[in-house]
Amino acid sequence: MKTSDEVRNFTVEADDDGIRLDRWFKRHLPQVGFGTVSKWTRTGQIRVDGSRAKPDDRLAKGQQIRVPPGGDAPNREAKPKRELTKAERDQAAEMLMTQTKSALVINKPPGLATQGGTNTFNHVDGLLDAYMEEGEEQRPRLVHRLDKDTSGVLLVARTPGSAAFFSKRFSGRSAKKIYWALVVGVPDIREGVIEAPLAKQPGSGGEKMHVDHEGGAPAKTKYRVVESAGKKVAWLELQPLTGRTHQLRVHCAAMGHPIVGDGKYGGKDAFLTGSISRKMHLHARRLIIDSPDGKLDVTAELPEHFAASMEQIGFDEKASDATPMRDDPPPKSREEKKQQARQHAKTYKKNQRGPRRARGGAGGKAKGRGKAK
Repeated sequence: MKTSDEVRNFTVEADDDGIRLDRWFKRHLPQVGFGTVSKWTRTGQIRVDGSRAKPDDRLAKGQQIRVPPGGDAPNREAKPKRELTKAERDQAAEMLMTQTKSALVINKPPGLATQGGTNTFNHVDGLLDAYMEEGEEQRPRLVHRLDKDTSGVLLVARTPGSAAFFSKRFSGRSAKKIYWALVVGVPDIREGVIEAPLAKQPGSGGEKMHVDHEGGAPAKTKYRVVESAGKKVAWLELQPLTGRTHQLRVHCAAMGHPIVGDGKYGGKDAFLTGSISRKMHLHARRLIIDSPDGKLDVTAELPEHFAASMEQIGFDEKASDATPMRDDPPPKSREEKKQQARQHAKTYKKNQRGPRRARGGAGGKAKGRGKAK
């Protein structure tokens, strides 16, 4: 790659406001390695508005960056767009719900991975070139993900600056995510918070999580029973307040009510008899998040199998909108707290009874006020 043999000056653009200096180089001058950036800052060859800088210094829009010989013009050799097939372009177009200058919002179907991996060639990340407009050099980028078998709202940033903006909202927990799930059985406590720390389950190669009260990372989920059909199945609204891997799935299973179709955490008990689909019934229904263009509030329609199950069981989708989840669970009376404590003690003893299942167990016990991803 050709490099500059003279000192260059760059202006920090709005998309890079707040980014670290070393990340600015990775984004715009990827041929300049971190070791070189560290050396240049240590020897004072990189200057920001005329002053010495450190690799972790945050940049601000309008600042001037002095780059010594060896730098190149930003994005001079942009990564070429991948040629997509007509079927891939049609798939990408079908998923797209809405777009703004900073974001694309898609409704990810179940069975489509968010990113590639071993023997995974069809995934959302591989379809993002379909959303690039003529002349665009910046490829859209993922800022969060959904499990392969989870459907629903997935946000994609259109620029590096908006990616940084959205990433801060997700990591700072200001983004509000509402999921719908069908679970086996009906929780005795119809609205509450599940607090059960999660860790990778030993021996699973990191592919499975379990509740670990001693070494797990804090995990917290709000839940509400919207409707139930006898004692057989319940429709839950779930709001993850932390973002652990498989959080809602493990929490529901640990509560004793695995998500319908989630054999990984519920075993054979996660499947209903009759004609109810064996696919997982977990859907990212709604996302509310601030964006550079203003607040985004998007709702994703249910996939075919989930909608069919709702209709067959007799659940009305409008019931969720009629009584939305509270921002905070309602205060409980002393008697309700005692009842809740007795119920959790009962669930705990039940989960400890007998040997743990070799496959599909909840992987631990839940504690707190009612738990869920």
